[in-house]
Amino acid sequence: MPYATKARVVALTAGCALLAGCAAGAAPAEEEPTPHGYVEGAEETAEAQWRLVAAEAGTGAVHLLDPVTEEAVEIAEVEGAQAIGTDGRFVYVAGASTTQVLDSGVWTVDHGDHVHYYKSAPRTVGEIDGSGFAPLGDPAVTVLNSAHGVAALDRESLEDGEIAAAAEVDAEAAVPYSQRLLAVTGGTVQVLGRDGAVESELAETCREPQAQTVTRRGAVFACADGALLVSGDDDLTAEPIPYPGSAVEGGFHHRPGTAVLAARAQDGGVLVLDLKERAWIAIAVEDPVAVSATGEDSPVLVLTADGVLRSFDPVTGAALAQVELMADAAGATIQVDTARAYVSDPAGTAIHEIDYRDDLRLARTFDLDFRPDHMVETGW
Repeated sequence: MPYATKARVVALTAGCALLAGCAAGAAPAEEEPTPHGYVEGAEETAEAQWRLVAAEAGTGAVHLLDPVTEEAVEIAEVEGAQAIGTDGRFVYVAGASTTQVLDSGVWTVDHGDHVHYYKSAPRTVGEIDGSGFAPLGDPAVTVLNSAHGVAALDRESLEDGEIAAAAEVDAEAAVPYSQRLLAVTGGTVQVLGRDGAVESELAETCREPQAQTVTRRGAVFACADGALLVSGDDDLTAEPIPYPGSAVEGGFHHRPGTAVLAARAQDGGVLVLDLKERAWIAIAVEDPVAVSATGEDSPVLVLTADGVLRSFDPVTGAALAQVELMADAAGATIQVDTARAYVSDPAGTAIHEIDYRDDLRLARTFDLDFRPDHMVETGW
């Protein structure tokens, strides 16, 4: 499907005539070595730079909250804001017919044996046609999944303040994985090159993909009859993990990269998928509004309609702790990083910071002058 763009393009030019060292007869200046991990226009930091990005449905105002300074600033306005997603750095705010792409200005680069953290000024990148995207990204591409199709955006162009397609992907769902793309079409899982060309097909199938994510243990599709875990580097393998009963509803939610996933179930409860054990557990919880898994050997969080946040053991499903946060949990979401969980409270115009490893201790509440109707966390 076509995706029109309205991107701001920043052109950077430099001429030798502007440099004194290029004058006739001058000895060429010795270039300074580029520091490892250097990113032009960004500051490298010693730790992750988490930011909360929240959009208010009524006004369309999009705010960025720094939990360290506790300051929130408006960075954009999206008329008819109705959904939000992130690939870790870039934020996709869906309006009535288009989606605005914003650079939150914070991100992480994981080299495997070490990690770099960066921050820069937030900015607007541009717009794409369509809405309701669920983004998944890697250093080369961000894949946007929606009910209307899939778009693959070039990550380097986004970093330069432009929007450009990385490949044409005609599929029901797709994820970036192992320097390739995995795409589901008519139940068949295809392995695509980054240019969108089909390289191979996997033996296992995925009917009616409902959700997808990428973890350190592989890529996962939620299919009609269970999850499909695709893992490996050069040689990919696919393993079906049948549902224990009901199917998932509303997508996977988890701390980025981790191998325990949580989702609301179609029968009204909560499903937890442990990719290490290749096993689901079902947790009987009435009226779950928002869920998220915080990691292996770390609690699963469930916010129910009565405004109570509960934690559960990810292996046994046993209840661990609970705390009442709000009177009305409608529209609330849970975002999780390595240290804290953030629970949005649209009706209370607040965001609650939770220490999920300390019996759901309420660490702070950020009182806002806007409704955080749609919220994501960036910096990962």
